[in-house]
Amino acid sequence: MNDILIDLRTENNFAIGKLYKDNFYKISKFVLNNSGNEADAEDLFQDAMMVLVEKLRQDQFQLTASIDTYIYAICKNLWFKKLRNRNFELSLDEMQTTDFLYSINNSIENEKTYLEKLRAYLLKITDHCNSLIHDMFFKEKDIVQIQQKYGYTTRHNAQNQKHKCVEQIRKVKEEEEK
Repeated sequence: MNDILIDLRTENNFAIGKLYKDNFYKISKFVLNNSGNEADAEDLFQDAMMVLVEKLRQDQFQLTASIDTYIYAICKNLWFKKLRNRNFELSLDEMQTTDFLYSINNSIENEKTYLEKLRAYLLKITDHCNSLIHDMFFKEKDIVQIQQKYGYTTRHNAQNQKHKCVEQIRKVKEEEEK
């Protein structure tokens, strides 16, 4: 995925072609199911690529969902905006307004899967807890393996640390939901 993001920043046609191949069918189906046609879907996909490339050029931009989720959310947001203003074409300047970008970010959050949200939360907790959570829940190590790997003197200490790490994730989630 990093290669695609790098290629997009340089407007490499290979990356856009790959994203088109991976995403256009789903976007086309969405547009066709929502009062549009194939030409609308093609225009929409091009507009979404322009938004994505512009976002990638911003230094502070951080992709917090899969690229496919991000593209779908941009398309969905653009399409609903276009339907509300049926005879209105969005300019690139209008696509860069704070309100527009905020609505896209909200759409992306709504499209994220549980796993994508969890991965974003894991980036915001301590490295130690991130590693412990990965070992316990993704690699499915039992508490004895955790105790040995992290040097906890008892299983109870390992359980307490697991609880503290889960609490870190809960706090991050609560902060983001405010």
